[in-house]
Amino acid sequence: MNESANVVPFRAEDNGPADDTRQRPAGGIAFAEAKRMAEALVFASAEPVSSKALADRLPDGTDVAAVMEELKSDYARRGVNLVRVDDCWAFRTAGDLAFLMSRQSTQQKKLSRAALEMLAVIAYHQPVTRAEIEEIRGVETSKGTLDILLETGWVRMRGRRRTPGRPVTYGTTTDFLDHFGLEELRDLPGLDELRGAGLLSSRMPTNFSVPQPPVDADTLGEDEDPLTDIDLEELGLLTPRVEGD
Repeated sequence: MNESANVVPFRAEDNGPADDTRQRPAGGIAFAEAKRMAEALVFASAEPVSSKALADRLPDGTDVAAVMEELKSDYARRGVNLVRVDDCWAFRTAGDLAFLMSRQSTQQKKLSRAALEMLAVIAYHQPVTRAEIEEIRGVETSKGTLDILLETGWVRMRGRRRTPGRPVTYGTTTDFLDHFGLEELRDLPGLDELRGAGLLSSRMPTNFSVPQPPVDADTLGEDEDPLTDIDLEELGLLTPRVEGD
């Protein structure tokens, strides 16, 4: 009997070296390069970079969301973290290392209690008018306090309400989210968190509730009109044009 008949023919592919290309995801090299490019764009920017701006600069067809989420994961355990601010991205010092920067940072002037209350009302109730802020707080709103919030860059004029008098509506900005370490408005603390932090009195009415902020703060509501150049001129935000210009 020929013993060789029972021998299984040797196939190189069974025990040969692994082919790395078979385990590499489709477009793996392009994806890695897109990550490097996105990293450079965000690093070089003094302001948070929007996903749209990244999509405009990265190669066509790049899955910006996937690229940024993986890049965020890469930086999760480093001294600098990649954070999402609304629909923008920025590098920030890791939260547990913030104490290292405290000696070099300039202490900002603290907001008054009235300004903090007004900021909270705007954050949770936006879009909101000055009259609505006063109604919620139960006291008259000082224009100076509102001006201070606008100067901080945390509050902006959104549009005009479609009601008599067309009052200006106010909302928060990306800088507001960035300063308070929020990815989006839905990350604002809820009622239980506010109580746990001692920010709400235990004697609050039983029917008191914290409203759910809008998901997309940049989109005007059905009862809002965008600010026009004429509106901006009336509000002192745009220099009136001289005839003949």
